[in-house]
Amino acid sequence: MPHNLLLAEDDRAIRHALERALSLEGYEVTAVADGVQALAQAHRTPPDVLVLDVMMPGIDGLQVCRVLRAEGNRTPILMLTALVETADRIAGLDAGADDYVVKPFDVEEVFARLRALLRRTGAPDDVPSEPQRAPDGQIAAAGLRIDPQARRVWRGAREIELTRTEFDLLELLVRNAGIVLDHTTIYDRIWGYDFGPGSKNLAVYVGYLRRKIDGPGTAGAPAAPSLIHTVRGVGYVLRED
Repeated sequence: MPHNLLLAEDDRAIRHALERALSLEGYEVTAVADGVQALAQAHRTPPDVLVLDVMMPGIDGLQVCRVLRAEGNRTPILMLTALVETADRIAGLDAGADDYVVKPFDVEEVFARLRALLRRTGAPDDVPSEPQRAPDGQIAAAGLRIDPQARRVWRGAREIELTRTEFDLLELLVRNAGIVLDHTTIYDRIWGYDFGPGSKNLAVYVGYLRRKIDGPGTAGAPAAPSLIHTVRGVGYVLRED
């Protein structure tokens, strides 16, 4: 069955081009021009996935995310944004978006990210479900619990002390639990640019995180099972095996 997709984009040319491309890809697309229409349509006919522009008149994409998430709506949301600063992207994730694509974008990237979101929510049993969000704003996935406001992390009852970059990296992985994030995406979101294929910076920080999250183990007791997995040649994923 084709997936129902709600597209909200105020730029007419982009909206029409995306609507056509997504329709040709097999989606049943409803396209609207602003956040007010997006909320009304989402309430009237809940879609399988939303594609929202960040900058829209009236109610913008971030506000649409916040409203839907406050209502308990867990429909996957892909943001379209011209904002390239890391803080802007983190704001989108904090508002409840699941992923984003930066303008100008290749439509094939949009297709790929939508497939990833729908795989996660379409759930074969071995694919972890999306992070659980508690009323106090904490996020839990794969046995980890994160408080984004206080920037605190626990694995079970054990609190883990992290540096700023370590926390940002772990939060990104937790918010995308079960989804393989490629190196370029992680570099872009955490550092704001890609260090290049020869850089070991990301691998170093993943190593730091693994040591802190899994623990050193004690005499006669091994470290906890690893949660951050390497997908060779692609990137990293957070999941329980």
